[in-house]
Amino acid sequence: MNSLILASASPRRAALLKQIGVDFRIIESCYKEPVVCNDDQVEAIALGKAREVGKRYPESLVLGADTLVVCNGEVLGKPQDEQEARFMLAALSGKPHKVVTGVALVHKTREMTAREETMVWMKPLAEKEIDAYIASGEPFDKAGSYAVQGKGAVFVQKVDGCFFNVVGLPLQKTVAMLEEWNYAIW
Repeated sequence: MNSLILASASPRRAALLKQIGVDFRIIESCYKEPVVCNDDQVEAIALGKAREVGKRYPESLVLGADTLVVCNGEVLGKPQDEQEARFMLAALSGKPHKVVTGVALVHKTREMTAREETMVWMKPLAEKEIDAYIASGEPFDKAGSYAVQGKGAVFVQKVDGCFFNVVGLPLQKTVAMLEEWNYAIW
């Protein structure tokens, strides 16, 4: 293996890997994500992203990931507009929800996938809070329309499970997978 490639344009995933000192480069995947109906698809989507980049860079180890927010059995992806962001934030208001991330590693014919689930509880949100948050622009490239590592942190009452999963990459699980492949991060 020559190097590690992150098959994602997510600045949050890149920042998390940099935070722990992982040496990698970013190559965005051209994988066409399916319309997601349930959280059982996160590992397959992460694997699809990693495979696509792995075909282009066969000597590298490729890391793919996909994160979904699930509230009351409904998948909340990235909002397309203000109206959808408002709907999602209102749906999450005062309720628990699940954040699920699929992680995949690919190198030539070897593949590995895993998933992480974290429960998050949001405080009840006033309409003016939702409006102000939407006006900040932060919700628009985030699953579930919020960023726990940004201004959206003030909405989160409790996190049960891996905090970094809610940001977009479960670090402990990812590092364990890399170590299983003898990829030294230290």
